[in-house]
This record gives sequence, structure tokens and C-alpha cells, in this order.
Amino acid sequence: MAATTTTAASVSAAGAGGAGAEDRVLATAQQIVKSLNNAPKDVRDDMLLIFSSFDNRLSNIKTVMTDQNDALLARLEAAETVIHRWDGGNDSSRHSSSSSSNHHRCSSFSLSLDESPEEATEFLSAVDEIISLLEDLSSENKPDLVDRADSALQMAMSQLEDEFRRILIRNTVPLDAERLYGSMRRVSLSFADGDVVEDFENFGLVADGEGSGNGSRRRLFHERGGSIGCDLWVDLINPTAVEDLREIAERMIRAGYEKECVQVYSTVRREALDECLAILDVEKLSIEEVQKIDWRSMDEKMKKWIQAVKIAVRVLLAGEKKLCDEIFSGSESSREVCFNETTKSCVMQMLNFGEAVAIGKRSPEKLFRILDMYDALANVVQCLELMVTDEFVCNEARGVLEALGDAARGTFVEFESNVRDETSKKPTTNGEVHPMIRYVMNYMKLIVDYAATLESLLEKDEEADGDSSTLTEEMSKSALAKRMLRLITSLESNLEEKSKLYEDGGLQNVFLMNNIYYVVQKVKDSELGKLLGDDWVRKRRGQIRQYATGYLRASWSKVLSALRDENMGGSSSGSPSYGQRSSGSSSSASKVALKERFRGFNASFEELYRLQTAWKVPDPQLREELRISISEKVIPAYRAFFGRNKSQIEGGRHAGKYIKYTPDDLESYLPDLFEGNQLVIHPRRKSS
Repeated sequence: MAATTTTAASVSAAGAGGAGAEDRVLATAQQIVKSLNNAPKDVRDDMLLIFSSFDNRLSNIKTVMTDQNDALLARLEAAETVIHRWDGGNDSSRHSSSSSSNHHRCSSFSLSLDESPEEATEFLSAVDEIISLLEDLSSENKPDLVDRADSALQMAMSQLEDEFRRILIRNTVPLDAERLYGSMRRVSLSFADGDVVEDFENFGLVADGEGSGNGSRRRLFHERGGSIGCDLWVDLINPTAVEDLREIAERMIRAGYEKECVQVYSTVRREALDECLAILDVEKLSIEEVQKIDWRSMDEKMKKWIQAVKIAVRVLLAGEKKLCDEIFSGSESSREVCFNETTKSCVMQMLNFGEAVAIGKRSPEKLFRILDMYDALANVVQCLELMVTDEFVCNEARGVLEALGDAARGTFVEFESNVRDETSKKPTTNGEVHPMIRYVMNYMKLIVDYAATLESLLEKDEEADGDSSTLTEEMSKSALAKRMLRLITSLESNLEEKSKLYEDGGLQNVFLMNNIYYVVQKVKDSELGKLLGDDWVRKRRGQIRQYATGYLRASWSKVLSALRDENMGGSSSGSPSYGQRSSGSSSSASKVALKERFRGFNASFEELYRLQTAWKVPDPQLREELRISISEKVIPAYRAFFGRNKSQIEGGRHAGKYIKYTPDDLESYLPDLFEGNQLVIHPRRKSS
């Protein structure tokens, strides 16, 4: 009581300070009374009596305080009535926390911001009032009112949480994959020549052996995937619902229910993004499951992954970021946490597949898909890092990108080794282009389409340990150029070894000529020409001419030797000089030798014809050039021989047995050569 007397005395002293201090005195007295709210009632009454005894102006403090309490209570009851109406019926007399709890979630009403806008506005206003009351009561000592306000707020937050979830789910927009795929610009690259054989397994060659009835095979392509336009976007949530979601989120955060709001949002949107990945055909697979997938199925999954990564980051995640920013505009921390929690599962699911591919078994056919995956991830990783602030996810993305780069580099090195070490002992039967050459050259053409990516990957560990003397100074600085030169040099060495599988020297040269010509054409018709240079092309053209010369020498020397006069004894002309008389025996011997020469020529030519109509020179221009070379070398020699000696054989018995072909006959047979016709046995007589 002594403390009360002291306080009252101080108030009296303040009251003596003049009329100007009246307001301060009254405010001080009110504050003192408020501080006694938790004191027993008789103590508060005594204090009011003391105040009123000092000054009549203080006698109305009790009335003022009572009016303020009534106003707070009235505000609380009005807000409770609205909140209870949506949660526990229309009985506004239910004010205690226990009563409210008993009727929680028993209402026949359901809060719906989009279907009942007027009632929803009333409800949100009541929530605002409760939040404001709690802020006002924070400076008051009224535990009963605070408990009631907290109970009403908890009830309201439960309703808002349910409504937040309902609006999110109800207004989620299904992903239109066809529209997204249709907007992606695709690039298809030729991978093989149509006539690649099926049994070339060393390089994992994929060939279509079904085709039509004539055995033709469709042309194979490597589809590189598409790029997404910068203006491509999708609505992840119905735009009309965003404002309602923002209104709810704002109040839940103000009321201290930020964690609950973020959790509801992240859960619903995470499931929605998982469904988007399913629509994009990205499955949840463990690393072990990925390792067991066969190549054809894996190729399809890799293609879908490449498309999905582009869409997921540039469209879905970008849209999700925009959505988070709009709904949680009032809280930067909520925006960040919501986006990270919502997108983490989606991003990690894609990264897990990329990691599984990167650590999988390496084989040459996977290189371009791996490079596509590397490019796709490299093109979006910076965008991903700008949106995602979760350092774990960002580190994982960078790690998978590096792993894919290592896998691509290692696969390319393995391809080089396969080319160098390929030792198949099954030559082509007719000397045409070897399937390995077709595969490798088409493979190299595709490599050049990835030049920028491979250059950046190869220069990391490229050592100038190969002979790059044939490269220009500018090209020698390119890691890819050096590797491609070494690769094609290994290919040429391999060809030399394979040519030795043929016993026929002429066929060896035709084989080398066909294959080097094919290589040169592939180089000329692609960006390989820029890497290898004009000098390289000129030198290979010289080699092709040498192989053609080698063919003529190996195949036609025996035929031409039968036409040389020095191979027949006696007169070089094969007939007596003018005015010279020959003995009968000498003339007879000369005719016998001449007949043998015709017979030898016929046999040699027919054997060549039988063999070389089965040989094949696929390129029409090269085939025609080779026939012209044969014609220029063989036909004039036979024409001269035929003109000098036919008179000695004609008219004799069985002349047709020896003179089987005229020069024109031989000329007409040449177009049959190198057609790959296995059924030709001997030349058909084309003139009499």
C-alpha cells in the first residue's frame, strides 16, 4: 500500500504543475490503472478511489477504461462471429477457445474466395481485424482477450490454409506438351548412307535392315533436338486466381503462419511439376535402373531428357519463379524458400538421369546424344543459377555438366581407339567402300557439327603429341583439328591393312581407290574440308590417281602383253615383208603362234571380264573415269594388233575360234565393268 501512496503522491505533484499538464496527468493515471489489470479487483478500486480524491478530473478514469475494454471486446466479438460462421456455425456466443475448438471444421459453409467474393471479403476483413487486435493487445495486459484472439486467428488460418490449397489445386493449368514441342525448332543431321551393313558391330552401328522388298534401307538421321524461343511461356496457374492466392499468403505471413503457407504451396506445386515431367516423358529412375536400359530405349530417353531440360528450366521454372514472386510479393524470404523447395525435386530428378548417363558404359553411338545433353544443360545452367539460390542444387547442376563433358571427351577418345584398333578380317567381296569407312566418315561429319563444344572439351587435356605438320599454322592451334587429322590418318592406315586381305592386286587398288575417293568426297562436302585443308584434299586426289594406275598395271598387264609383237618369234610384224618368200614351215609356225596370242588374249580378257564385272566402283564419276582409262590403254593396243594380224587368221579353218572380239566389241564390253554383277560368267558376243 506504501507503493500505491507514493504513486498517488507523484500524480498529485504532476497535477499541481498547471493546467497545461492536465493531459499528461490523465494519461499517466490511465497507464497506472492499466498496469494493475492483473491485480486483485479491490486493489484496482482502491487505486481509482485514491486518484479521484486528489482531483475530480481523475474521477472518470474508471469510465474511460471501461469504455476502452468494451470497444476492444466488441471488435473481437464481431471478428469472431464472422470467423465462427465459416468454421463452426452461426452461434456467435461461442467465444471461448475450447468452444471454438469443439466446433472446428464442423461448419456447413466453406470459404471460397472465387465463388463467394462478398463473403470472402468479409472473412478477410475479419482476419485483418484479429491481426490488428493482437497488435493492439500486445501493449495491453489482457490475457483473456489475447487468448480469444489467438484462438480465432488459429481458426481463420486453418480455413485460409485449406482455401489456399484448394485454389492452387483447382487452378493448376495442365501442361500442353504438344504446343511446347511444336514451338521447338528441330535440326536433323544425316548419320549414315542408307547402305550401311547390319553386321558392323564394333562401333555400335544402328542400321535399319528391314526396308522394302528390294533390300533398300532407309536413311538414318541423328536428331539434335530443338531450341526454344525466348518468348515461349505457359500459365502454370490460372491468372485469375493469382490475386486470391496473394491475398491469402499475405495474411498468413502477417499472422505468423508463413511456414504453413510455404509448405502448402511447395507441396502442391512440387506435385504439379512432377506431373509436368511425367507429361514430358521424364521418368523417375535410379542410376541402377538407367544402367540396365538397352541402347534403343536409352536413346529415346536421352532425346526426351534433352527436350525436357530446355522446357523445364526456360519455361516451367521460369514460370514458377514468376508465380512465386507474384504470390509472395510481400516477403522476399518466402519467395526464395518457396521457389527452392518447389523446384528442387524436379531439378534433381533431371540431374540424376544426366549423372547416370555420364557414369554409364561408354560406346561411340552415345557420343552425340551425350553432347546434346551437355549442350542442353550448358545452355540453361546459368539461367538455373540465377533463379535457384539453393547452393546444393547449383553445385549438383555444375557437377553433372562437368561429368557429361568428361563422358563426351572419353567417348570420343574411345572412338579414336576403336578406329585405330579395328581389325575385322571380313573384306568386302567386290572392293567397294568398306562399312567401317562409311560409318566413320559419317560419324566424323557429325563431330564437326559439334565442333565448338568438342573444341572446348578437348583443349582441356589435348597434348600436341601427334604429327600435325600437315596442318596449317592456324589449324594447328585447334585441338579438334589435330584430333581429326590423327583420326583420319588412323583410318587410312587401317585401309592399307584391309587392302592386303585381297589376293588380287587389281582389286587391292580398286578397294583403296574406292575408299579414299569416298573419304575425299565426304571431306569436301562438309566442314571437315576446313579442318583438314585444301592441301590434304589435293594429296588424296593424287593418291587416287596412283591407285587407278596401280589397278591398270596389276589387272591389264597380262592382257596387253599378249598384244606385244616381241612375245612372238619371227618377224615383228607377224607376216613376211613385201617381196620376201617364207618357207611353209615358218609361215605355219607363225600362224600357230599368232593363234596362241589371240587365244591368250581372249582367255585373259574373259577372265578379267568375269571378275571385274563383279567388282564395284559405286561412284558414277569415278567408275566412268576408270573405264575411260582402260579404253585409252587397251583398245588402241588391241586395235593395232587386230589390224596387223587378222588377215592371217581370217579365212582359215575355225577362224572365229581365235578372233572372238573386234575392237568395237571390246569397247562395248567396258560399261559392264565395276557394276557389281555377280552373275556374269563371260562376255556376250556383240557383233559378228
